[in-house]
Amino acid sequence: MAESEGNDTQLVVVATEDMAVRAVNKRYEGLTTVRAKAIKGKGAWYWVHLEPILVRNPDTNDAKAVKLRCNLCEAVFSASNPSRTASEHLKRGTCPNFNSLLKPSPSSSFSLPPLSSPSSHSNRKRFGSVGISNHHHQQQFHHQQQQHLLLSGGKEDLGPLAMLEDSVKKLKTPKPLPPGPLLSKTQVDSALGLLTDWFYESYGSVSFPSLDHPKFKAFLNQVGLPEISRQDFMSARLDSKYDEAKLESEAKMRDAECYQLVSDGWKTKTFGHGDEGLIKFMVNLPNGTTLFRKTFFPGGGGNGASMAVPATYAEEIMWETITGTYNVERCVGIVADKYKAKALRNLEIQHHWMVNLSCQLQGVGNLIKDFSKELPLFKNVVDNCLKISSLFNNNSQARSILNKFRSQESRFSVSLGVPPLLYCENLQNFSSVSSMLDNTLSSARVLQLVVMDDAYKLVVLEDSVGREVAEMVQNMGFWNDVEAVNTLIKVIRGMVEEIEVERPLVGQCLPLWEELRAKMKDWCVKFSIHQGLVEKIIERRFKKNYHPAWSTAFILDPVCLIRDSSGKYLPPFKYLTCEQEKDVDKLITRLVSREEAHIALMELLKWRSEGLDPLYAQAVQVKQRDPFTGKMKIANPQSSRLIWETILKEFTILGKIAVRLLFLHATSCGFKCNWSFMRWVWTNGQVQSRVGLEKIQKMIFIAANSKLKRQEFGSEEEKEAEVFGITSSEDDDMLNEVFVDAPSL
Repeated sequence: MAESEGNDTQLVVVATEDMAVRAVNKRYEGLTTVRAKAIKGKGAWYWVHLEPILVRNPDTNDAKAVKLRCNLCEAVFSASNPSRTASEHLKRGTCPNFNSLLKPSPSSSFSLPPLSSPSSHSNRKRFGSVGISNHHHQQQFHHQQQQHLLLSGGKEDLGPLAMLEDSVKKLKTPKPLPPGPLLSKTQVDSALGLLTDWFYESYGSVSFPSLDHPKFKAFLNQVGLPEISRQDFMSARLDSKYDEAKLESEAKMRDAECYQLVSDGWKTKTFGHGDEGLIKFMVNLPNGTTLFRKTFFPGGGGNGASMAVPATYAEEIMWETITGTYNVERCVGIVADKYKAKALRNLEIQHHWMVNLSCQLQGVGNLIKDFSKELPLFKNVVDNCLKISSLFNNNSQARSILNKFRSQESRFSVSLGVPPLLYCENLQNFSSVSSMLDNTLSSARVLQLVVMDDAYKLVVLEDSVGREVAEMVQNMGFWNDVEAVNTLIKVIRGMVEEIEVERPLVGQCLPLWEELRAKMKDWCVKFSIHQGLVEKIIERRFKKNYHPAWSTAFILDPVCLIRDSSGKYLPPFKYLTCEQEKDVDKLITRLVSREEAHIALMELLKWRSEGLDPLYAQAVQVKQRDPFTGKMKIANPQSSRLIWETILKEFTILGKIAVRLLFLHATSCGFKCNWSFMRWVWTNGQVQSRVGLEKIQKMIFIAANSKLKRQEFGSEEEKEAEVFGITSSEDDDMLNEVFVDAPSL
């Protein structure tokens, strides 16, 4: 019996040892893989100098541990944290060879080739060898030239030293690159055509001074292309490219049955975006294409400050843009980021076939402003946080106590990335408010330690605000309120960002606001907020932005059909209020002639009772996961309109209305560009050069249409941040894969 127990114990020990050996081998393989990727440029920099090694048990030859060896000084370290090892050993100067690698001495830059005479050994001690490893062929020539020289240290060495100095100067001054290969005229024209296409289509991120850069000119010479003058880009080439882009744009508009005018830029300061007062006009086509139409400056935009434009003037500019197209009645609506109640409404009344909408990006975002004015909790939290910041900004004694504890953050498990608790009291936008609330929450532990410190009692005696701050910081209700307001801002801003990315159509407006109501309801429950006032604020903003086209498109969109108990797919009338149902009837009768109004309402009743064949309804509602956002989206957004054009042909009048409604966008955000160079054309609201303005507008037209064609709606700055973020995360992911389930050594 005892022998059996001993065998079992021995088996357990062996199994445990095998698992440990496998774990060490797995970790070694993971580190080796990470290093291999890093050497290829897909990982952290330090892997070039650190090499994983496997330490084996001398008795059993089994893997015992994994270590990191520095290839520069042969030192060996633990492999538990390569990043920390790199920082402490390489960056902080522990490794002497790494420092010499980063800061080479002047004497190491050049070396004299060894002399042929054995008697020159003493001279080698006095004269270091001179040469350049990067110019191997020049070094060989220099070596052959100097082999016969014998340096004794006397006057006879002046000549050889002069030759040596001359050779070094030649090595320091690289010879100009030889001209590139000779190209045929056809090849040159083709290459220059592609180059100009890239320049115009990238304008805004690439400027004219880039063409004069010496390295760019050297590149052209190297590949066999002639230098291009700035005047060449500003004259015939620009006109030719503009004419080509304009013809392509007009051809697409002629082929479209209708279009929606997009007017963006009237409200330039919305959420930190804007193009310095530049108003952009684009058109949305039924096939999902967006085309750039023109730019307009209301005046004064050149100094970066947008000028207030009267609603009547905005109305004139919009209508002038519409009349500049082929057929006024093809414009079935406008979406703009301002002037809903005035300019847009007036144009809609004057032209019965138009549906003019205000941008939902602006509508939802304005809820933050509504809550800041009408929700007492919002104002109280901001005032209290400003009171805290004011104390630590203005009271030097309180600030010194704060700094003392901030220097000891690591002892109290406070994130080292906490921003300073010194806020700007002039909160001009809600991004500053959100940042202030984030900083306050991040510094909660430090603030609690500060107000409990004995030295803080003197602050309380001298400053009455100090006592209020201490009471607030020690009250858990205060922190709950700060988190509540901070979450409220993040929920609304999150929806704004989602709207900006998704660019919802008009039929998605009602579901969008319903989703917002649901999120705000959850917020009220989580933070024990009374729902009545919150719902009232949301409903008031909803009514300001509501348009009857929301309800009508929601009813006519096959994507929104609901399956009833009988298996039919019917329009979701049950989700509309009585007023919204009346809005549907009114809008349909307004969009058609008097003779067709009765027929349209009869077809609406048929659509309400019969709906769509289940086979087609299911096909339209098929969803797939978006590879960028990870959300489920309709697989074919154009299918709603195609169903009315092909399957539902019996709805002769209602079908025309559906086709003209379902493609309308609910946002005016098209794309972002940095066109700050316009300030050189505009000064104090005056055009300095009409010719210059015309040329810049042509370049904007070319670049904008190219950007829209590639469906690039983000700014160049956002793309750069995204690229660097992905690169960093990939490196972290590789390290995480290595250290998961790794045993501690």
